[in-house]
Amino acid sequence: MYFRPTTIDEAIGALASQGGRILAGGTDFFATQGDRPVLGPVLDISAIDALKGIRVEADQIRIGACATWSEVIAADLPPAFDALKAAAAEVGGWQIQNLGTIAGNLCNASPAADGVPPLLALDAAIELAGPAGTRRLPLDQFILGPRRTALAPGEMVVAILVPRRFEDARSHFMKLGGRRYLVISIVMVAAQVALDLQGRVAGARVAVGSCSAVACRLPALERALLGVAAGAGLAGLVRTEHLAPLRPIDDVRATALYRLEAAQTLIGRALDACLSEPAHA
Repeated sequence: MYFRPTTIDEAIGALASQGGRILAGGTDFFATQGDRPVLGPVLDISAIDALKGIRVEADQIRIGACATWSEVIAADLPPAFDALKAAAAEVGGWQIQNLGTIAGNLCNASPAADGVPPLLALDAAIELAGPAGTRRLPLDQFILGPRRTALAPGEMVVAILVPRRFEDARSHFMKLGGRRYLVISIVMVAAQVALDLQGRVAGARVAVGSCSAVACRLPALERALLGVAAGAGLAGLVRTEHLAPLRPIDDVRATALYRLEAAQTLIGRALDACLSEPAHA
């Protein structure tokens, strides 16, 4: 059964009555099918206007669940979103970017999902809607593990919400893989740095993906950077102990040890890039 609602209420009603898998851009949906036929109900949310677009509101920036990577790249967003824009440009080719949605990337819950580290650095939250109404979860509470999220039965993601209090910070995204393009990352890093008028770090956020079952922030490093004079760079302040939240594994792409060493290097480079590249809106 295929259903294409035009409102969020219709979509929630369909989920409650018949269940089924949600289809938005389809770039993950069909890739996971392989050669197998699609079985069971399919709920196509691509015609719901309320889920589309990116809106700048008084205290937050609202990214609709059906907003695509190409829309993020093209949007007029503050400097804090530069890391997310850079990550968006790494997601497949233009065709994938034109169809794939950021919300779909989060719901896929891959440890190597490109959108997660930049959104963690932005303190993003997820807005969910279901039979019981709407609720909001911080992103780090939404993704629970590989292919696992906090979505309850009958719920769907309706938006990604980013608070505007960090929007003037500079940000940078770096990704290491076996080749330059169309690659599943070995390590990826999103960094965000805000400076005060004296050139000292007033706020820092660092998130690492592909080094744990779920991408995560590095709070000890973020605290260590506060108040530091940024003129000499920040890379030298990154210590092995700051990487304690990471739990990399050995797999076909890299060893756990290599991932840790690469993460430390990329974190330093990303932090320094936040200082060396001019911020732009």
